[in-house]
Amino acid sequence: MSTAVETPGGSSIAFFDRQFEREVVGGDYALNPFEEAVAPFVGGEVLDVGCGLGNLALAAAGRGCRVTALDASPVAIADLARRSRALGLELEAHVAELRHFVPSRSYDTVVAIGLLMFFACADARALLARLREAVKPEGVIALNVLVEGTTWLEPFGTQPYCLFAREALREEFAGWRIALSRHDAFPAARATHKCFHTLVARRVEAAS
Repeated sequence: MSTAVETPGGSSIAFFDRQFEREVVGGDYALNPFEEAVAPFVGGEVLDVGCGLGNLALAAAGRGCRVTALDASPVAIADLARRSRALGLELEAHVAELRHFVPSRSYDTVVAIGLLMFFACADARALLARLREAVKPEGVIALNVLVEGTTWLEPFGTQPYCLFAREALREEFAGWRIALSRHDAFPAARATHKCFHTLVARRVEAAS
């Protein structure tokens, strides 16, 4: 879950830029557990919002997907663009403001792994609604959020954040076909813990 998020003063971007620089130097490009879980559902034209270093985006492009990958971190996007060029893959990588991002078209797959929790809940829900509308009929959305019960709040500092109710994503996608829904909990620093919900849902095309 490595995603740069714009905050007042850019503090979060600077934090993640430093993290990404360490990962680039160390060649740490493995998919995280959430990316591994959603990867089998990613296909067609893909929008990856908050892509971090873009490991999932690059894997999808390697399977023939046409990928647009966005993140607020210049370090992450520059490295992703470099790797995709070296591999000759069809992938667009752009630095983008994400809090108020509005997709300009629809996609077969929309991905937001480890992003929405870094915004105030009103902004997170508004972005989620816009991402939902960007999914084509019979397309897929893949999401991962922190949920209530999480006590690991260090990454947020004094900035707004959002812990979703445990089943909030399922409620948001009522009427969609749920392909994956799982909760994971992990220990964190100073006897805290983090709880995640990962959801993959397919948009059901209404009968004509």
